[in-house]
Amino acid sequence: MLEVHDLVKRYPGADAVNGISLILQRGTVLGLLGPNGSGKSTLLKTVAGLVHPDSGEIRVEGLPVGTATKARVAYLPEVDPFHRWMRVGQVLDLVGAFYGDWDPARAQELLHFMNLTPDAKVGSLSKGMRARLRLVVTLARNAPLLLLDEPLSGIDVASRARIIQGLIRQYRGGEQTLVVSTHEVGEVEGILERVVFLETGRIRLEGEADALRDEHGGSLQQIFEEVFA
Repeated sequence: MLEVHDLVKRYPGADAVNGISLILQRGTVLGLLGPNGSGKSTLLKTVAGLVHPDSGEIRVEGLPVGTATKARVAYLPEVDPFHRWMRVGQVLDLVGAFYGDWDPARAQELLHFMNLTPDAKVGSLSKGMRARLRLVVTLARNAPLLLLDEPLSGIDVASRARIIQGLIRQYRGGEQTLVVSTHEVGEVEGILERVVFLETGRIRLEGEADALRDEHGGSLQQIFEEVFA
């Protein structure tokens, strides 16, 4: 499903991604874990085709990243991309017209689940509600690869369990591959099957979630704290 080979992306004064390689099978839920500045967002943007690498190769379903793969990837950015003057319903209509894999019935179901109303203005939504809207427009697509960059950012602690439930409800195991980038490890640990720990653009540790728990004798949160102590 996803192949990354010797990927490098440099910015002035720093290597955001430095020689990363990984292979992800279809239907897997991968946790891309690391502190802020570890290269998680840059890696996801590169897979989504929004950032061009300096070297290396990425393939999605056997295709090099480009126009053809953008229709196969649904990307949830950490930064809010919506115009504040738009209403929620207009956002859904715009995204639905742009992507051929848009599922309007699922969009409405998610809208209700996230307690959002179509006539609400984006500018009137709290940071947490805008984060929920980003999830709606991402999960309502039938794309084979879902990339979620800090999906819990801005969402209050009391609501996070509900958001995770929404991810579980909408994720179609066996059909979709899900990559969740986060430093909130404890919040998403229960859904992760495989994990990659990133630090300063390099892979520090990777493996199956259950195997790493057995090997280290603790939760992924505890492993995270050990790795980045």
